[in-house]
Amino acid sequence: MNMRTSIRPRVEGEREDEILDACVELLIEAGYDRLTMDAVAKRARASKATLYRRWESKASLVVEALIRAKQSPHIGDHDTGTLRGDLLSTFCGNKGINESATQVLGSVITALSTDPEFAELFRDKFIAPKVAVTQAIYARAQARGEISGDLDLELIGPALAGILLHRTFILGIPPDDATIERVVDHVILPAVQHPSCAGEPQQHRRNAASPHQSTYTSPTTTKARKSS
Repeated sequence: MNMRTSIRPRVEGEREDEILDACVELLIEAGYDRLTMDAVAKRARASKATLYRRWESKASLVVEALIRAKQSPHIGDHDTGTLRGDLLSTFCGNKGINESATQVLGSVITALSTDPEFAELFRDKFIAPKVAVTQAIYARAQARGEISGDLDLELIGPALAGILLHRTFILGIPPDDATIERVVDHVILPAVQHPSCAGEPQQHRRNAASPHQSTYTSPTTTKARKSS
């Protein structure tokens, strides 16, 4: 066999971007279950053979499209010096969890229970890196003494995103920055600073004012100060 003919050509650059953009558009319009490689090829003005040279299945195409999509949440690691600041900087804004991000995620929700190949790729390539970022945020807070070193990071790590997605897909309330701030202040920070989380975390305070600065003091701490 001629070695040259055995090498599959790559789809890359602007052409690849056009195909991935077409995939995201169709996902939002029709959802994962009704999306086909034929439809993506037609929307991108490409042949189905071209798609299969680059992506071996619909699942692999969709996962890469989600990773690259501008509408998807792009959770970056922001070290602001406080747990509250890190959470707000990471989850708020146009790269956090917002209405357009949940619209994209909503298009693949059913596939997580109906398509094992997609579910595995999605959790490994799309979700896992975001989980790693949130784990790093809480680990830094532990290192700064804001929260207990015994805190169950595996449990608390997905809590913020979980609450926002529950409100979106179960209650029909799309997320916004104000809601994220409320969840952080009224749920996440009280939870991680609760006395049951082994040990009394040392409050991390800074004098510089910032919209993302941590100013939270747990009710337990406030009560203890008054009694003393």
